[in-house]
Amino acid sequence: MTRKSRTYTEERRTFLKKLAAAGGATAAVVVTSRSALASPDHEPAPEATKQRGYHETPHIRDYYRTAKL
Repeated sequence: MTRKSRTYTEERRTFLKKLAAAGGATAAVVVTSRSALASPDHEPAPEATKQRGYHETPHIRDYYRTAKL
């Protein structure tokens, strides 16, 4: 490899490293700004009535009634 092509290769590698770092920094800024915009200024009150798992709702009761189960 000649001296000229070695320098070219090193410059190219340096450029690609900087490009990757700039891309990562840009992605980090975008993600942080989106999360800052998505988070509300005030904390919503926790919903104590929210149930987990299976529970009967009026919609489910109507289905059971019409399906004769």
